[in-house]
Amino acid sequence: MAFRVLIAEDEDITRKHLLGALREEKYDVEGTDNGLDALGMIESDSFDVLITDIKMPRMDGLELLAKVKSVSPETEVIVITGFGSISSAVDAMKNGADDYLPKPFDLDELVLKVNRLREQKALKRENVALKAYLGMEEDISVVAVSTSMKKVLDIIRRIQESDATVLLTGESGVGKNLLAKVLHFSSPRRERPFLSLNCATFTEDLLASELFGHEKGAFTGAVAQKQGLMEIADSGTLYLDEIAELSPNLQAKLLKVIEEKEFYRVGGTRPIHVDVRFLAATNQNLEKAIAGGSFRKDLYYRLNVMEIYIPPLRERKKDIEPLSRFFLAKHTPGYRKRIKGFSRDAIQILRNYSYPGNVRELENIIERAVILEKSPVITPESLPQSLKLFQIETLEPDKVKQLDEIDREYARYVVEMLGGNKTEAARLLGISRTSLWRMLKEEE
Repeated sequence: MAFRVLIAEDEDITRKHLLGALREEKYDVEGTDNGLDALGMIESDSFDVLITDIKMPRMDGLELLAKVKSVSPETEVIVITGFGSISSAVDAMKNGADDYLPKPFDLDELVLKVNRLREQKALKRENVALKAYLGMEEDISVVAVSTSMKKVLDIIRRIQESDATVLLTGESGVGKNLLAKVLHFSSPRRERPFLSLNCATFTEDLLASELFGHEKGAFTGAVAQKQGLMEIADSGTLYLDEIAELSPNLQAKLLKVIEEKEFYRVGGTRPIHVDVRFLAATNQNLEKAIAGGSFRKDLYYRLNVMEIYIPPLRERKKDIEPLSRFFLAKHTPGYRKRIKGFSRDAIQILRNYSYPGNVRELENIIERAVILEKSPVITPESLPQSLKLFQIETLEPDKVKQLDEIDREYARYVVEMLGGNKTEAARLLGISRTSLWRMLKEEE
């Protein structure tokens, strides 16, 4: 977002020098020769800093200061005072001016004051973004062994230097939120804010306030001006989950931000310019939503510059075991357990399940097992009964096991149950220790 400065100065030469000096510093600067026009410009547009002389026609600098602090409290004000009018500068500081500069002044000193205000505003914005970011995981790990997920990560690697809008699609729980973080933290904006919002969790009015902010008095309960996520995420990334839940009105406003990089706060009259990268996600078919009239086609094409589809977990079985081990390592310390791995039966049950809730469901299953498990490995007894029933319900002709295979699995289960005591296992199974050894050896 460009840092915008407005100069209100009735002396043409002074105003031109100020405009030239600040433009050399790459500021977006405009000027006027009277206070009334300056107030009109601030009422109709947004400026970060106002530099105003005190003595001006139509409206003096002190009156302008008071009105600006009323209509645009976030605009910083530097007051320029003539020789012998220091008392006016003191009055200005008491009434909300952020700094003052007596005439004649050094242009370099003025530029330094503007630079300082820019740094202070950037710091404030980063602090707000940091508060919004707290609680999110910075240490991002993506477990991907399957070919399909490796392709997804390869796409992300290829676009990591791009600033393109990305639409993440796939069923609930496949990891869209995680990959949105990967997209941000592998991009050139990685040092800037990353904010996310689930569009399905707010009413339309609340969502509008969260996204765009609001002015004081914009609606009942708006007791103070509030910045929205669009503004806080400036220079960073805003991730909008469940994008299909946006109302038609908010879809139109979002489209305007993406196309024109500006928006209005709720109840606001001045446009706010931002530089935000947008990531969006949905588990719905947006093309069907467009055909049904619930989603804008133009917004879809703006969001879908790059679409990344994340396949469901049941279509990438190879990821189940490494993901299970990852979640085991993640949750074991929190419950002070010393669980080192999974029994073969447990892993087999986990592999065979269909996971309608995808990776999120798998993590919940593993966390539950960590809580319940009393042995050094996760056993089937710690897994939900529904998973074990699923093994029976999904029995198919090509999955029928031969009897000797079932014998081996049962023998292995008994050995594991007895903590590896093969002599006792052989006794309970009614076979010799040699037969047990041969049975397990055949499996190897």
